[in-house]
Amino acid sequence: MSEVLFDLFNKRLTEHGIVAKEGSIVDATFVDVPRQRNSREENADIKKGAIPLAFAKKDKNGNYSKLSQKDTDAAWTTKSGERHFGYKDHVNADEKTKLLTKYSVTSAAPHDSTELEKLIDETDQTLHADSAYRSKEIEEYLEKQKCQSHIHEKGYRNKPLTQIQKESNNTKSKIRARVEHIFGFMTNSMHNALYMRSIGKERIESAIGLLNLTYNLFRYEQLVRLQKVKRI
Repeated sequence: MSEVLFDLFNKRLTEHGIVAKEGSIVDATFVDVPRQRNSREENADIKKGAIPLAFAKKDKNGNYSKLSQKDTDAAWTTKSGERHFGYKDHVNADEKTKLLTKYSVTSAAPHDSTELEKLIDETDQTLHADSAYRSKEIEEYLEKQKCQSHIHEKGYRNKPLTQIQKESNNTKSKIRARVEHIFGFMTNSMHNALYMRSIGKERIESAIGLLNLTYNLFRYEQLVRLQKVKRI
């Protein structure tokens, strides 16, 4: 339901020319959930996609009480030395307005770039993203969608970036940084909304959909107040 509401509001924004899709920024942020205290064996089963036997046992009332308290969809990952347990909110943000136009949800484990094809289509004209999204496959996909790539150049050990590439990345960073404002707003102004207590991907997907919709409502109100867009 939250995805339907998100799409309906986004459709209204597009119909009134508030979102023109002239430039898109793609990124992902962690959505942390309460950390699970499982044994190594239980975590190994979960990683394989199986439910540990201990979770599947009924209590004296015939209920799966332990399983209802365990999140078997969330995953652990480490980034910049920080451990995260939970999910990722992958978003496409309009470059001009910083309104979200698309999103997808995964566990915290998959690489950010794996969701790009769900976020970019033929309606996107230009894409800004960090170097994590740069690959031959993605460049070919963007060319197929007729979407101009402004993804950061990636340096390698035996092939460092040239000065021109570094300057280009610096210019691109100023635009891509706008998506960080979105995640910052969710954390600060929305009272740490990127931490959720729901259990299971289905509930988290619904909650993230409402989070993204609520952000868009806040951002739309701000744009109207600053007289950057007209009220619809």
